[in-house]
Amino acid sequence: MQDETVQGILPAQAIEDLVARGQIRIARALDADQVQPASLDLRLGTRAYRIRASFLPGPNTTVADRLQAVALHEIDLSRGAVLETGCVYLVELMEGLALRGGISATANPKSSTGRLDVFTRVILDRAQAFDTIPADYEGPLYLEVSPQTFPVLARAGSRLSQIRFRRGRAELTLDEVNVLQETERLVDTGTPVVGPVGIAVTIDLLGEAWGGLLGYRAKRHSSVIDVDRKAAHDVLDFWEPIQERGKGEMILDPDEFYILASKEAVVVPPDYAAEMLPFDPLVGEFRAHYAGFFDPGFGHAAAGGKGARAVLEVRSREVPFILEHGQIVARLVYERMTERPRSLYGQAGSNYQAQGLKLSKHFR
Repeated sequence: MQDETVQGILPAQAIEDLVARGQIRIARALDADQVQPASLDLRLGTRAYRIRASFLPGPNTTVADRLQAVALHEIDLSRGAVLETGCVYLVELMEGLALRGGISATANPKSSTGRLDVFTRVILDRAQAFDTIPADYEGPLYLEVSPQTFPVLARAGSRLSQIRFRRGRAELTLDEVNVLQETERLVDTGTPVVGPVGIAVTIDLLGEAWGGLLGYRAKRHSSVIDVDRKAAHDVLDFWEPIQERGKGEMILDPDEFYILASKEAVVVPPDYAAEMLPFDPLVGEFRAHYAGFFDPGFGHAAAGGKGARAVLEVRSREVPFILEHGQIVARLVYERMTERPRSLYGQAGSNYQAQGLKLSKHFR
């Protein structure tokens, strides 16, 4: 049993304890690999709804009540269904919550979901913000799903999002981040930019580690991607490789989706977790990341890593935007764990430990 006075992110063993005590309610037994070192994967339920528009229910309304006004039709996910690009869907999840003891939570798309340009966010009853679960929330969880580039095949039990639980204050102060950078080398640049909103991550537009490959631009009008199948699709059917041409820069076209990589190798020490902020208007009108959780041990020697690049899911907004090599594109916020997880990211196998410029697990 954990010391419930310790503040920070809850590790896998504490998440399992929440399940055992009914604070995480499950429609069926957990999958064997559903609990991650510092997060829990969330599973789609059997019913999805095509909705007219995204929404937040507001402080006095449940999602179910609001759904009656915006639902267009119901979709049975028990045997799978294709979710089309440009459409918005709402799915009740197999997990619900009855949190106690001041525990709150946040949600994010899984790494593989973000790399497919599938936009997801968790909605809950009486919510006034997405992906944010207040302390002691009790009720169901829903997932808004909107494929942006590729149509996807999903089914009941598919895992597109993840949730992280925290007790009290977990984020490190500026001084604590600087000390951790000195002792653990969080990013392997000379002197990283550290500010009140995290440690800076910059873009690699030389591609020296990958023979001049800078990244990938998504192709439109592709076939369907099954979100539960690994190594099932050929890269060139879905992606256009982008090669370096001696400029150290590239122009992001509006409404195009890119997979790029950070210049820095990133490390998350075993007693900490990190989250990448998805959008910073101070550094440009583009979104650099959808899937924001980095588990304890990511890129760390204790889990078999030697630093790992942060893969960036980049989408420009209203205007074309020039990116230059070494430009700041995102920020990592580090948080302390309440205790070290029983296993670190990568120790039991992972898709992205020690990664470089890597597409999602769905491609061979």
